[in-house]
Amino acid sequence: MFQHAFRQFVFTAAVLALVSAIPTGELEERASCTISSVSSASSISSCSSVTISAFTVPSGSTLTLSPKSGATITMAGDITFAKTSSDGPLFTIDGDDVTFNGAGYSFDGNGAKYWDGEGTNGGVDKPHPFLKFKGSGTYSDFTVLNSPAQAVSIGNSDGLVFDSITIDNSDGDTNDLGHNTDGFDVSADDVTIQNSVVKNQDDCIAINDGSNIIFKNNKCSGGHGISIGSIASSKSVTDVTISGNTVTDSMYGFRIKVKASATSASVSGITYSGNTLSGIDEYGVLITQSYPDDEGTPGTGGPISDVNFSGSTTTIKVGDDAKRLAVDCGACSGTWDFSKLKITGGSAGTVDSDDATISGGSY
Repeated sequence: MFQHAFRQFVFTAAVLALVSAIPTGELEERASCTISSVSSASSISSCSSVTISAFTVPSGSTLTLSPKSGATITMAGDITFAKTSSDGPLFTIDGDDVTFNGAGYSFDGNGAKYWDGEGTNGGVDKPHPFLKFKGSGTYSDFTVLNSPAQAVSIGNSDGLVFDSITIDNSDGDTNDLGHNTDGFDVSADDVTIQNSVVKNQDDCIAINDGSNIIFKNNKCSGGHGISIGSIASSKSVTDVTISGNTVTDSMYGFRIKVKASATSASVSGITYSGNTLSGIDEYGVLITQSYPDDEGTPGTGGPISDVNFSGSTTTIKVGDDAKRLAVDCGACSGTWDFSKLKITGGSAGTVDSDDATISGGSY
């Protein structure tokens, strides 16, 4: 019996020695964590796998995630944000090479508690943006529901992919109370947004700054269509591909809008291909350097060049009172290939393309 006990002691000691010899970092890399409250979100920096349970972010609080590089984050319930006086963003995530799986769950901003028809221009204070994404990685399969104002802001440091995201502010259509509810606001490089749905009362996407941006196979409805801008001073948007999207029942189809007051700004390398738009109320395509006016006195401090409708045909059907195409340039240049653009309905708009030559197309 003594020998058996001694052997057991030696075996146990050996196991303990082996465990203690494993570097702490390796144990931490295998750690799994669960977020079930705002306070528990602060302890995930060493976790390779993170699960987000359902909970409510209380008034006066915001939710910030700073995951370790390469972390996998999975939602296991809906996150609801109580009405708050906090400034936006109400949710921020900043991590490198993050894989985020929403698993069909939602971030609910309780927008109806803020909406008053004035958006961020007045009335009730509305935290905005609702969600802020930084860093790099892939984010998929979640819903953004009823954002108080702008829904998703993207300001990455490296490549970001958003796949199968739903932004649903359609409840804001009631009595026209939802306002300034942009879907995606992008000021970043190397961003892809695909296979997503936006229902709102403002831009489906507004690309305000950045390069190498792809917006493809998305569905936009009820808002202001797909926009480059508004471009402010010292902002530049280059190399954007907008392809395979559907836009319905919107005020505008496509816009490139540069502020009339902008200086040291630019827009170049914008390609549209294979998009289908219908039920457009104001302009099928509007390219303006007079923003915030649709057409006015264009500025010259934000030149536009290399705008093309190529590849597969983009078709746009506008309403009886809409303009098919309007171009209001003070500083535009180059040859723009519109050969794969077809707009029907409405009436012709004014095309003043400055030094740009527009070739082809039916509008």
